[in-house]
Amino acid sequence: MTEPLHPLRIAAAPISWGVCEVPGWGHVLESRTVLAEMAKLGITATEFGPPGYLPDDPHELRETVGAYGLTALGGFLALALHHEPSAALAQARESAALFAATGAEVLVLAAATGQDGYDTRTPLTDYEWRTLIDTAATIGDIAAEHGLRAVLHPHVGTHVETEAEVERFLADSELDICLDTGHLLIGGTDPVRVAQRHAERIGHIHLKDVSLAVAGEVRSGRMEYSEAVRRGLYVPLGDGDVDIDALVRFVHDAGYRGWYVIEQDTALSVGDTADAPSRDAERSLRVLAEIGDSLSSARI
Repeated sequence: MTEPLHPLRIAAAPISWGVCEVPGWGHVLESRTVLAEMAKLGITATEFGPPGYLPDDPHELRETVGAYGLTALGGFLALALHHEPSAALAQARESAALFAATGAEVLVLAAATGQDGYDTRTPLTDYEWRTLIDTAATIGDIAAEHGLRAVLHPHVGTHVETEAEVERFLADSELDICLDTGHLLIGGTDPVRVAQRHAERIGHIHLKDVSLAVAGEVRSGRMEYSEAVRRGLYVPLGDGDVDIDALVRFVHDAGYRGWYVIEQDTALSVGDTADAPSRDAERSLRVLAEIGDSLSSARI
């Protein structure tokens, strides 16, 4: 599939092919397989995936993604911001230096719990929340020193998940957010409403579609997040309950000109190939391309 000419900047991420930082998440495909699948779909930019998935040497990393016609966009970094911030800051400095050396532009930060995975979390004290805000601000400064933008990613199983937490973060922090349509909806937040209230605070976008029925199982505590992913929590764009069309149209009209990263979290079993994730990614790309084409037509 060749990416059409339209005003949307579309990228991908390895998590759409099951590559995740969580230990035991599932079968991990080789990076050359995933990058080749992206290139086959006409994708021209990618996030890095978890630390260590792609080479840690900047020159080698540029060559690796460049061999498939891809540019490095940036990456996701889940850090415990509320506890022992020195460790989070050290990792952020290391990642920011790598990202910048490869020509990337964004550091996508999540307020991790410090536990493995995204299935459980413990409420923060006011002091821990203040530490989280201060640590995020310092990481924003570190990113800026390297010519990067840092954004905070509201994410299931982190300390910025629910609508109240998203609103509190936006009130207390100067960092913009990564608007992830899937994680927001699972956390009980309408992503279109967030975009309408905080259009000027959207620094990056991850596009997912979600089965609301399965999301409700996660929100109620009846199903762990990792199990929900395996049971079809995320579906191709247009097949779920997120109003992707309305979201993209609104943020575009509001002036957003950043990346739209198609990022459909999945988990693979041993023996699974890239075929099913690639079919889902292609379907999502077509839906997004149709929205982009209609935006182009509207300008004529």
